[in-house]
Amino acid sequence: EKWVSDITYIKVAGQWNYLTIIMDLADRKILAWTLSEDMTTENTIYKTWIKAKNRRQITENHIFHSDRGVQYASRKMKLIFNKNSTIKQSMSRKANCWDNAVAESLFKTIKYECTNRYKFKNYLQAYSKIENYIQWYNTQRLHSSLGYKTPLEVEIQYWKNNKKVA
Repeated sequence: EKWVSDITYIKVAGQWNYLTIIMDLADRKILAWTLSEDMTTENTIYKTWIKAKNRRQITENHIFHSDRGVQYASRKMKLIFNKNSTIKQSMSRKANCWDNAVAESLFKTIKYECTNRYKFKNYLQAYSKIENYIQWYNTQRLHSSLGYKTPLEVEIQYWKNNKKVA
């Protein structure tokens, strides 16, 4: 029911590229991500949003949280969120980065465990390393906030429990 999103900078061949993620707070799974060469709404959050909603269903009381970046406050994203009455857009308070601490923490982890270890020569090299890292993060990396389980293990457990209830 609660997704968080943010955008960070990744240096590729001496130029900034932009990594956008959407994470489900329930299992800490990175549902979707994009790496773009510009910071347009279209190439950052919009592409990532489309991937995420195609991978996981929007719930009845869905909350989508982000910072107040121009991409998230854009007309395109406002229209998407306002059109769907089950989605509530939540944004951090002005000048308070701690409101989006989970996404900020994820980026710190990605940079420490992955991207800061490389000098990417081109976009494809950066994309490949980040893709491999996110696959590992979702399926093998243990999370203390999940009782030292992986996002995949928590997701599987959720569906097993949900099946029993249904």
